[in-house]
Amino acid sequence: MPGEELTRLTGSGNGECGENDCPNVYLTKRGTFVIQGVKSDAFAPPQGERLAEIPEAVLREAVRALGW
Repeated sequence: MPGEELTRLTGSGNGECGENDCPNVYLTKRGTFVIQGVKSDAFAPPQGERLAEIPEAVLREAVRALGW
């Protein structure tokens, strides 16, 4: 996935954080999502996986961007 083209669905940069340092949701060309957020230690995921914690408002913004 490195270098994969992503479509940013959230985080216009006009809010409380900068253009690239906000929690965000991205859409891949394969139709999967990449989540940018604060590292979560809620549980230990399987090797090769990570957890990201994002605010509810970010997920709602992504849903609106997709027209769902």
